Amino acid sequence: MPPTADLATDRLAALADDVVDHRYKGMPPDAAGRRVGSLAGDRRDLFTGGFTTPVLALSAEAVEHNLAQLEGFAERHGLAFAPHGKTSMAPQLFARQLAYGAWGITVAVPHQVRVCRAFGIRRIFLANELVDAAALRWLAGELDGDPDFRFVCYADSVRGVELMDEALRAAGARRPVDVVVELAAGEGARTGARTDADCAAVADAVAAADTLRLVGVAGYEGEVPDADTGRVTAWLRRLAALAAAFDAAGRFGADVDEIVLSAGGSAWFDAVADVFGEVPELSRPVLKLLRSGAYVSHDDGHYKELTPFNRVPEEGALMSAFTLWTQVVSRPAPGQAFLNAGKRDAAHDLHLPRAHVVRSARDGSVRSAAGITVTGLSDQHTWLRTEDGAELEVGDWVGLRMSHPCTIFDKWQLIPLVEPDGTVSDLIRTFF
Repeated sequence: MPPTADLATDRLAALADDVVDHRYKGMPPDAAGRRVGSLAGDRRDLFTGGFTTPVLALSAEAVEHNLAQLEGFAERHGLAFAPHGKTSMAPQLFARQLAYGAWGITVAVPHQVRVCRAFGIRRIFLANELVDAAALRWLAGELDGDPDFRFVCYADSVRGVELMDEALRAAGARRPVDVVVELAAGEGARTGARTDADCAAVADAVAAADTLRLVGVAGYEGEVPDADTGRVTAWLRRLAALAAAFDAAGRFGADVDEIVLSAGGSAWFDAVADVFGEVPELSRPVLKLLRSGAYVSHDDGHYKELTPFNRVPEEGALMSAFTLWTQVVSRPAPGQAFLNAGKRDAAHDLHLPRAHVVRSARDGSVRSAAGITVTGLSDQHTWLRTEDGAELEVGDWVGLRMSHPCTIFDKWQLIPLVEPDGTVSDLIRTFF
């Protein structure tokens, strides 16, 4: 893996000094009181090294593979890349993403910006309108105190621009905040200005505020109603045309070195690459910024079905990196079993987990989970239906695969990074 990117390496290193204790699920009881780095240095086996179930495992092999895949895709298509950090909220993974060529990190709310800044990230894209006065006061201090810090955020309303300007003026901000006008993905979609006229009104409001600087346009194609390739492509072309129209109208100031054009979730980055590749030459360079985030771990459900690599397999493929290891704690009837993990441990907002493999409690052998189906989740139990002949007994470890990386990560504060042979090589800290 490439070396860690240039950010606050001392802050990253300090994560290793955190104490392993009751705050962290799945950690070995005999490691209580030790430092995280010391435990990782043991290189314990996930299954025999004292880790308790349920425990979430992140595949080191899959993560590295996925990082390389998106780096290669972005390079081939001339895209800059600011992966969405709200997926993992793991600065150790942010560092790896930056080391693999990311321009910066995208986030969604002020807390996430603060996490990024605490770990020295110098380029942050906030994919939201920022109207919180306290957060804007803090941001003004960060910008004024660090000339190398670049921050870009959405604006989608004149009122939002007014609130930003008021708070920044009150804070005595010396550097303007860079703003992109957010174009809505369509009627009834999520956020964003709905019409070209609305977008122009927001742009005019930004231009009238000395505390703000218009630098581009952006949006999220994943919210296009009834999304398919045709509808998504049409919306992306509208977004690119808006950038060109703003440029032709002279809306970008002389101090704007590059025009930001940004889109790209984890379901349509192929369409983003195609359309952004069509953008004509403008009055200054265009920063074509992709923001996909789920790729870093991928999944075994939602994004497995939606990944653009299904449409363009010649471009690459992603690997599911998560396995939630649980244990059978009850086998009360021939067709029924229960695991010791539930809604508190497993993502279930999009799909139920899927039984993937079984590890025998008798001899450690691993076999397929064929004939074993997850039928429901309680707070701390997974309900299983077992078919005739399905081999499963109390004490066996069952590996579950899940859907939606964002809600997998946010249930776990300390996640073992596991090599293919089961060795825990690191512990990944999240900050939700």
